[in-house]
Amino acid sequence: MTNAAVHLEAQQHSPQGHAHDAAASEITHAEGQQHPIKLYLVVWGWLFVLSTCSYLVDYFGFQGYLRWSLILLFMVLKAGLIVAVFMHMAWERLALTYAILLPPLLVLVFVAIMVFESDYTHLLRVLFFAPTA
Repeated sequence: MTNAAVHLEAQQHSPQGHAHDAAASEITHAEGQQHPIKLYLVVWGWLFVLSTCSYLVDYFGFQGYLRWSLILLFMVLKAGLIVAVFMHMAWERLALTYAILLPPLLVLVFVAIMVFESDYTHLLRVLFFAPTA
């Protein structure tokens, strides 16, 4: 056996090993999760850049689908940064991440399906409710 395996086995069988693990766990919970301030400043900078880009879409006068696509893209990117870093979602378990992010994603899928179906519904209404000449 290697020295690390012997040390690990000794810790597992001794009551001091469990006490040491419990004490380390309590210290970790007491301190909380600490992230470097640089991370928050970088994210804040990206949020500023994305907001500027969002305002530039109106400044340059983009119209139609390009305008709305760019605005929605910048909005989703900003929301993703806020949720991931400021709401600490990047450090959560995967199950919790799926539980929070999957329902809005499915709602967007259903909205997209309704958008594609709306042309068909509009066509049927025009055909059946149009005045006969």
